[in-house]
Amino acid sequence: MKETLGTTGLTLREPLLWERGKEGRCGFSLPRRDVDPAPLDADLLADSLDLPDLSEVDVVRHYTRLSQWNFGVDAGMYPLGSCTMKYNPKLNDRLAGLPGFAEAHPLLPAPLSQGALRLMHELEHFLVEITGMDAATLQPAAGAQGELTGMLLMYAYHRSKGAPRSKIIVPDTAHGTNPASAALCGYRPVPVKSNAQGILPAEAVAEAMDDETAGIMVTNPNTLGLFEENIQEIARIVHRKGGLVYGDGANMNAVMGIVDMGRMGVDVLHLNLHKTFSTPHGGGGPGAGPVCVKEHLVPFLPVPRVLESGGEYVLSEDFPDSIGKVHAFYGNFGVLVRAYSYIRSMGAEDLKKASQLAVLNANYTKENLKGVFHLPYDRPCMHECVFSDKFQKERKVSTLDIVKRLMDYGFHPPTVYFPLVVNGAIMIEPTETESKDSIDLLIEAFKAIAEEAERDPELLWNAPSCCKVKRMDETGAARSPCLCG
Repeated sequence: MKETLGTTGLTLREPLLWERGKEGRCGFSLPRRDVDPAPLDADLLADSLDLPDLSEVDVVRHYTRLSQWNFGVDAGMYPLGSCTMKYNPKLNDRLAGLPGFAEAHPLLPAPLSQGALRLMHELEHFLVEITGMDAATLQPAAGAQGELTGMLLMYAYHRSKGAPRSKIIVPDTAHGTNPASAALCGYRPVPVKSNAQGILPAEAVAEAMDDETAGIMVTNPNTLGLFEENIQEIARIVHRKGGLVYGDGANMNAVMGIVDMGRMGVDVLHLNLHKTFSTPHGGGGPGAGPVCVKEHLVPFLPVPRVLESGGEYVLSEDFPDSIGKVHAFYGNFGVLVRAYSYIRSMGAEDLKKASQLAVLNANYTKENLKGVFHLPYDRPCMHECVFSDKFQKERKVSTLDIVKRLMDYGFHPPTVYFPLVVNGAIMIEPTETESKDSIDLLIEAFKAIAEEAERDPELLWNAPSCCKVKRMDETGAARSPCLCG
C-alpha cells in the first residue's frame, strides 16, 4: 500500500482521574438550598474513599479521549469471523429507544404491555417463517443460552418417551460452546471429525449414532464457513435411530431466505439475533438467542409463552410439559425490538439479498487472498473464509504477527486460531454491509503485510507500532499475571 490507514494523528497522553484532579474543583453546581442543613451520621462518612475533585471539563475531556482510543464498527471495518460484527442501521437503535419500549417495566401486567407482547408475538412468527420451523421462543438471552435451551428441549422430549439418552454427537466444526451446552444437560459429547472437504461425512455420523445418542448438534454453515451439504442424509440417519437434530443457527446471516431449516431435517434451531438481526456482537452483550422448533417439540418450550386471542395478548404458563423458565424475564427486549425493526424494514427480498451479499463478499475476499495466504479448504465458502499462516511460517511469522500488523493499517484484526481444525487460522468475515471499496482496502493491506513478512519480518514481530497501546508481553502476562487494579 502507498500509505497506511492506521493511527497517524494526535494521540494525547491521558492521566488517571486521580492524577488529573485538584482539590476544590467541582463539576456540578447544587441548586439553592431551601431547607436547613443537617449533619450526616458520622458512620455514613468515609474519609478513605479518595475520590478526585474534578471540573466538568476534566470529566468530559477524559472520557472523550478514552473513547477516541476505542475501535468500533462505526469507526471502521471489523472483519471478525464467526462473530459477524456488521454495521447496523441506526434506525433500529432509535426504535428500541422509544419510551414505550425502553421504559416499560418488566413486571407490568399484560393489559398494560399489549404493544410489547404484540411485537414479541409477531417476531416469533417472522423467525418461524424465515427458518421454516413451526414455533419459537424469544426467552433465551444469548446464543449460548439458546443452545442450552435446545438441549433442555431435547432432554425433555426423550424423557417424555420414557427413554432418556446419554450422548450427543458434536462435529469438530461446531461452535465451541456446543459441547459445553450438551454437558450442562448431562450429555456426553461425542466428537466426530470433518472430512477433507471441511464438512461432516454422513458415514461418520452413522457410525457414531446409536440408541443411547440423543441427537447431533450441527453448526450450518459450519465454523469453516462451509455449508454442510450432507445435512439431509445426516438428519435421516439420526431420525432413524430416534434422535433429534439440533441446528446451531448462529450463522443464519449466510442463508436467510435461501434455505429451509425445517425441510433440511432440523428439529430445534437457535438464532443469534445479535449477529444476524441488527445488534452488534461482542462487548459483553446484550444478546438474544431465540429457539425455533418443529411441532413435536412445541409442548416443551419455555414458559410463559406469548399467546393471542381475540386481538388480546397474554403471557401463559399453562403448559405442563414445559422445561420452565430459562430467563427471569422475557428475553433481552431491546434486542428483540431491533430485530423486529430490521425484519420489517428489510422484508423477505432484502433479507435474502443480505445473505447473498455476505456470501459474495466472503468469496471475493477468499479469491483475492488465495495464494497470498494458505487456504486449507479451496472451495466456495459461505459468509466467512479461513486462511492460515502456513506460507509465512517459513519466515517465522505467525498469525498473531500478521493481525497485529493489520492494526497499523487501520483494521481491527479478524478472528485468529479458530476454528481449531486449522492450525494458525485466520478467519475473515467481511459481512454484507461492507462495500467493495472497503474490502479492497482490507485485501490490499493483507497483501502488503505478506510482502513485509518476506522482506522485513521484524516489522511484524514488533507490530503494532502506530496504535495507542503496543503489543502485550503475553509470555510475561501468563507467567506473572497482575490480578489487581
